[in-house]
Amino acid sequence: MYTPSRKVLEKYADVLVNFALGGGKGIKKGEVVFLQVPESAKSLLKVLRIAVFKAGGNPIINYIPDNFSRDFFDYADERQIKFFPTKYLKGKIDEMDHVISIIAEVNKYELKGVDPKKIMLNGLSMKPYMDWRNEKENKGRLTWTIAMYATNAMAKNAGMSLGKYWEEIIKGCYLNEKDPINKWRQTFAEIERIKTKLNSLDIQKLRIYAKDTDLIIGIDKNRKWLGGDGRNIPSFEIFISPDYSQTEGFISFSEPLYRYGNVIKNIKLKFKNGSVIESEASEGGEILKEMIRTKGANKVGEFSLTDKRFSKITKFMGETLFDENMGGKHGNTHIALGSAYKDSYPGNPSEIKKDDWNKIGYNDSSVHTDIISTTNRTVMATLSDGQDMLIYKNGQFTL
Repeated sequence: MYTPSRKVLEKYADVLVNFALGGGKGIKKGEVVFLQVPESAKSLLKVLRIAVFKAGGNPIINYIPDNFSRDFFDYADERQIKFFPTKYLKGKIDEMDHVISIIAEVNKYELKGVDPKKIMLNGLSMKPYMDWRNEKENKGRLTWTIAMYATNAMAKNAGMSLGKYWEEIIKGCYLNEKDPINKWRQTFAEIERIKTKLNSLDIQKLRIYAKDTDLIIGIDKNRKWLGGDGRNIPSFEIFISPDYSQTEGFISFSEPLYRYGNVIKNIKLKFKNGSVIESEASEGGEILKEMIRTKGANKVGEFSLTDKRFSKITKFMGETLFDENMGGKHGNTHIALGSAYKDSYPGNPSEIKKDDWNKIGYNDSSVHTDIISTTNRTVMATLSDGQDMLIYKNGQFTL
């Protein structure tokens, strides 16, 4: 069985602790870092913990056993699914300064056959925790990052050997570079250049053309483009939380969605007046429809584009973290159904009242599900003066 070298894992931990957290600045001495790591990624957990110690931080470990989720849905009744440990989770939010979450799945279909209503109900029950966490992040007092540790199940699902799958992770995260952090800084500097250009344009709406796709995304006021902040490693996407009320048209997605312990394939969505009015999938359609029925999950919370010039990821990985950052021949686009990113607001998000977010088109939901397409597309921006401007073609920004 392939195992990445200690040197590679140490580089990985260095990138996550001393770069990805803190918005590219790393952690400070005395800060608390929650390490949420599955059992199968134990070797990465060990070096992450050491990296936090070396940086002067205080690690707290949430060690997650493998094959642990199914029992909850098989045996918990509705009351237990809705149970919310208020004091514990509020204390956790108060304690943490940073969070590192590692994806390492040993069963991609662990929840296959579980009633989708139970899965969505569990997400709804945890919404207060995510609201507290987002509130602290919006105040600039919390940062987080997500990364991936390859397993045999993940590699097999993507049609690769474990060694080849790890090769994609290593090159995708610049771990084959002598100084990965410096390489990330160079990439983020170029992403910042494109973001600055996009934010200088008075864009009212975007129109996305591709195979089986003709979609309008409303931009308008009170929002800015994001990217290059370390929240995901890898992270090449440039994205925005649009005005959900202006979404119109239809879009098809070429990549399967692995979510909620299930797979959903060949997703197609149709929007009218900002909401999904039709959805279909060749597989997993029941869970897709149940998700969309969840409050706020029938609206768009994010629109994203990845420039193929930045990303070294060329293969389908079966994990959203990597697939939404794929470069390849055509780059990629994705939208997220559900909650918006409040830090897309150009001012201080902590100063906006809860009821006012909806008025300016920021969606709210317990769901945030990214759905990805890597087919070739053209993106046109309509500016406030009525001018149409090409901003993305053949997998890269034209700015």
